[in-house]
Amino acid sequence: MHPFPGLVSILLAEGASGPSAWLGNSGWSRLAHLLLVAAACFAILGAVKLVTRAVRRAVDDGNADVTSEAERRAETLGAVLANASRVLVIAFFLLMTLQEFGVNIGPLVAGAGVAGVALGFGAQSLVKDVISGFFLLLENQFGVGDIINVDDKNIGTVERMTLRITQLRDAEGRAHFIPNGSIVRVVVLSKDFARALVEVEVGYDTAPDVVFQVIQTAGAQLQKDRPDWVLEPTDVKGIEALTQTGYLVRTLTKTAPGAQWDVARELRRRILQAFREADIEIPYPQRVVHHRSGDPKVGD
Repeated sequence: MHPFPGLVSILLAEGASGPSAWLGNSGWSRLAHLLLVAAACFAILGAVKLVTRAVRRAVDDGNADVTSEAERRAETLGAVLANASRVLVIAFFLLMTLQEFGVNIGPLVAGAGVAGVALGFGAQSLVKDVISGFFLLLENQFGVGDIINVDDKNIGTVERMTLRITQLRDAEGRAHFIPNGSIVRVVVLSKDFARALVEVEVGYDTAPDVVFQVIQTAGAQLQKDRPDWVLEPTDVKGIEALTQTGYLVRTLTKTAPGAQWDVARELRRRILQAFREADIEIPYPQRVVHHRSGDPKVGD
C-alpha cells in the first residue's frame, strides 16, 4: 500500500488533466491556504525578530564600549530563540503543505514521536548536548560576549550559543565549536567585573612607601582618564616576594568585564613612565666576578 494514498489520488485525478484544470478545480484554494500558512510563518519569524530587538533595546545602556550582563543575556536568548523559531516554523510549514495535498499527517506525527524516542536512545550525545545547553541558558552561566575558559583548554569570547553548541573565538581568531554536553567546567573571565593583576619588581635601593605612592598615583590617573575601563582605584597589596635582584610589588585594579587585559597593559606602561620620572630603578640580573691573580697558595 502506498504511504501517501491521498496525494497519489489527487495527482491521478486532477493533475492528469493539466495544470489549468487542477488550478480550476481545487488548486487555487490549496495555493491560497499555503500562502496563508507561509504568511503566518513569516509573521511568526518577524514577531520573534521584533521581540528580540525590543529586548535588546530595553537593556541597552547606551555605552558601546562596555557590554553589560543584561545585554549579553538578551543577545544570547535572542540568538537561541531565533534558531528555535526557524526550525519550528519550517517543520510547521512542511506539515501543513502535506496536509493541503491530502496527506494524513497524524501517522507522520506519531511516527516522528516514536522515531524521536528511538533516536534519543541512539543519539544520547545529541540529547545530552541539548539538555546541557538548556540548563546553561536557564542558569545564565555565561552568554554571548562573555570571555570564558572551558575546561582549561579553550579560552575565547562567546560568539554564538545554541541548544547544542557554544562557539568561541580565541585571541588568534580561531573559532571553536564546543558541544554543550562536553562542557564540564567553565571559568567566566568577564562576569559582572574583573581585576587586572599587575606585579612590578623594584630594586632594594628604593623605599617601598615611595614605590607604593607612585603606583597609586599612576592608577588614579588611569581611572580618571578611562572611567569606562577602571571601576575602582588601583589597590597596592604590598610586597609579594623578595628576589635576588629586588622586591616584587603586587597590585589589583577592579575593571569592567573583559577590560582587565587592556587595563593591565596600560597600567604597566604608566608605571614604567612614572618610575623613570621618579628615578626608580627596575632591577635586572647582575653577576659579580672575582678575579684572583697568581697561583693559589696552600690553605687559601
